[in-house]
Parts: sequence; C-alpha cells; structure tokens
Amino acid sequence: MSGPARRSALAPFRILNYRFQWPSDLLTSWAFEVETLVLGWYIMVETGSVLLLTVLASLQYVGTLIAPVLGMVGDRMGHRDLLAAMRFAYTVLSATIMTLALSGHLAPVNVMIIVALMGLIRPSDLGVRGALLADIMPSEVLVGAISLARTTQDSARIAGALTGAGLFAALGIGYVYVAIACFYLTAAILMLCLTRPDQSVGAAGLPANDAPGSTLLRDLKEGIVYAWNGPGMRAALCVAFLANLTAFPLTNGLLPYVARDIFHTDQTGLGYLSASFAVGSLIGSITLSLVGGVRIARLLIGATLSWYAMLLVFVELRTMPVAMACLMLAGFAQSMSMISAAVMLMRNASAHLRGRVMGVRMMVIYGLPLGLLAAGSLIDLIGYTATGSLLAAAGFVAMLAIALHWRADLWPLHAPANAR
Repeated sequence: MSGPARRSALAPFRILNYRFQWPSDLLTSWAFEVETLVLGWYIMVETGSVLLLTVLASLQYVGTLIAPVLGMVGDRMGHRDLLAAMRFAYTVLSATIMTLALSGHLAPVNVMIIVALMGLIRPSDLGVRGALLADIMPSEVLVGAISLARTTQDSARIAGALTGAGLFAALGIGYVYVAIACFYLTAAILMLCLTRPDQSVGAAGLPANDAPGSTLLRDLKEGIVYAWNGPGMRAALCVAFLANLTAFPLTNGLLPYVARDIFHTDQTGLGYLSASFAVGSLIGSITLSLVGGVRIARLLIGATLSWYAMLLVFVELRTMPVAMACLMLAGFAQSMSMISAAVMLMRNASAHLRGRVMGVRMMVIYGLPLGLLAAGSLIDLIGYTATGSLLAAAGFVAMLAIALHWRADLWPLHAPANAR
C-alpha cells in the first residue's frame, strides 16, 4: 500500500518540465512570503498604524481584477514566457527596494508605491502557474501535481516566516532584499529552462479579421460565463471569494498586528505564528496528494467549515503555544479547502478555456483586500476579538448557505464534482 501511494505522489516529477517549474514556483513563493512579512513588520514599526498595514496588504492584490486579462496574454504568448517575464519584473522591483534600503532612502511611501506596482502582476502568478501546470502535466497525475504544487506555497510560508524573521532581526531590511532579489532572479532563469508547451489551441482560435480589443473582450466574457456556469464551478468560486473576504485577512495581512499588539511578541514570534499555519497547510497538501478516492466537493464543505471553526477559537486565544496549535489545525483545513476548490475548477475546465478559468479564479482574490480594509477599520472601532469573531462567524454561516444552495452539485455521490 505505501509503495503505490508513494509512487503516485511523486509521479509528477517524472515530467522534466515539472522538475523545473516546481523549484521556480518554490523560490517565487519563498520570496513572496518573506516580502509580505518583512514589509508588514516594517510598516508597523515605522508608522504604528494597523490601517496602513491593511492598506499595504491590500496593495499586493490590486491586480486581481485584471488577472483574466493576463491569463489571456499567457494563452497568446505562452504561459512559460509570461511567468518568466513576471518574475524578471519582480527581480527589478525587489532590487529597487534593496537599493533604497541599503542607501538609507527607504520610506513607507516608497514601499507603498513599489508594492502597488508589484500588486498589478503578482496576483496573477498563481493562476498562470496553474494554467502552465495543466499544459505540461498528463491528466492522470493532475490532482497529484496540483497538491504537490501547493506545497511550494506551504513550505515557503514556513521557510519564509522563520528565515525572513531571523534575517530581518539580524541584518535589516536591505540585506534581506538581497536574498529576495536572488530568489526572483533564479526563479525566472529556471522558468526559461522549461520547454515551451504547445500553444496551438489558443492561437488557432483567433479569427484573422477580429480587432484585438473586441477579441479580448469576447474572450474575457466567454471565460467568466464558462467558469460561472460549469458544474460545481460556481460554488468553488464563491467559496474562494468568501475565504479571501473573511478568513485569509486574519492569518495574512493582520498577523503582524496580532503578533505585536495581541501576543506582545517580536518579528521572531510573528514568524512562529505564520509558520504554524503553514505547517498545518503543508501537512494537508501532502495528505491530499497521498489519499485517493476523495469526494472533493464534500471535502470542500467539511474543510471550509472546520477552518472557520478554528478561526473562531483562535481570535479568543492569548497564549502563544495554544494559538500556534490552533493555527496549525486551521492551516490543515485551509489547505484541504483551497485544493478542493482548485481541483473542482481544473477537472471541469475545457483545455482551451483553462487559462481564462484560472484567471477568473484569481480575480476572486479581490475579496482579500476588501476584507483587509474592512477588518482594519473594524478593529479601530470594535476591537480585534469582536472583529475576528464577526468575520469567522459570517464566513461559517455563508459557507452553510453555499452548501445548501448548491447541494445538488456538491453533496450527491454521483455529482461530477464528487467524481473520484
């Protein structure tokens, strides 16, 4: 039993392109995570404002609304080439922060501007990754490949949280950004090592007499309509939006505030809290890559409700070890939930529309900056505990409503979304 499971879990690495994409995605995720924590701590220390902290986190997602457009650009120029270009752009922007910090000219306003520029393209990275993954992987190992690809984000949150906090404390933000820029540059070079997947489907579908603008709008509309009407896909998109609106703000952008003002710890404690959530998420990703025959839609419901239940407990805690254990359980449930949503979308998406579907999936991340801004304002008005409880309880109730509304697509064993 253990031998086949192990071979099945590692099967994606038999594909040469996957052996280049996985470490490229890993390095990019590490850099993302270190940047998020380092810049969040920098803003909290320099300004002391939780509202500015949530604004900073929100700026990282300003490009979510144009994610389908970048997805279509990838369909035209190639997802590999688009990812390489994006990662070279990350290198340039991170090198700019590095230069400003080392020269003593870094200021919160500079950080906000550069983060806003990166936020135009960074939210699309995960969607383009997914489209490229579907391009290069055989369908029989796609679920395992998605689960293993998820480990790049989970392991990055662990390594990024602990390494980033330690480097920031020991060396300062300038030298941390030396490492970040090197991560991005190496990731871009690895992406160029991939063999270009066949893009003939996307190119062949373009009528020669269509103006680029009309084609772009038509393709965008087609992708949104298709993603919204596929079996189980509408529910998966709603769950993803709900999670970004009400769950991720508590464990993403607000975590520096929670570490400093609730648990009264430093950047090292922030790293421990962030890593705890990521450890649980990594365990969930590995578990799902090893377990076969899961009813994905049912797992989506159960995991999402469990995630909100753990968050309701977390916002009441004031002891670091117990809070870390709770975050680990929340991370485990979060991983099961988000992988289930991704699998539901990828299984039901036609090959020629896959990039647009993933672009629409990235677009719903716009719920995160909305949730962050709302949470930042509410904390000033009613306090952290009341805000966290309100977000988690609202998410729990809304998830129950989604499960009931689309129960015909999500619960029956014969439903396409529950296919094994």
